[in-house]
Amino acid sequence: MTNAVVEALLTRRSVRTFTEQPIEREILEQIAQTAIYAPSGMGRQTWQFTVVTDRENIKRLADAIAAELGREGYDMYRPAALIIPSNLKESPFGREDNACALENIFLAAHSFGIGSVWINQLNNISERPAIRTLLKEFGVPDNHVVYGMAALGYAKETPAGKEKIGVIRFAD
Repeated sequence: MTNAVVEALLTRRSVRTFTEQPIEREILEQIAQTAIYAPSGMGRQTWQFTVVTDRENIKRLADAIAAELGREGYDMYRPAALIIPSNLKESPFGREDNACALENIFLAAHSFGIGSVWINQLNNISERPAIRTLLKEFGVPDNHVVYGMAALGYAKETPAGKEKIGVIRFAD
């Protein structure tokens, strides 16, 4: 027996090939809205969610990441949109808060038939000048850090599900 939420959790997959189809702004607004309903440490909600839909800006960020990390040709899978969660640098729970928000984003996207993948390359480079310049241009505050991003788009193909493994133990 499963319900809609469990079904979404069990069927969501990371998508790494996107079509050129843009995502409607209203859908992106709803997806981004789900992020602010994620849990946050002590309810502080010290985050911001920046949505980037201009493909040239997405390419500029991908190129800057490629240059910083020495990954020629890196393109973040050429998504239709990025949602960039950022959080106060001094927030003791920023990384965890943003991870929870990203999960909400991924599940909401899946509910609209939109693919998603976690992009974690900014995790340790969001303060480098070339990256910070772009983040600032996009509206990410100077006192915020980026741990991960959500790349979103319509999937070119449905990713095959693979067997999930892990240990579940009840300690009754």
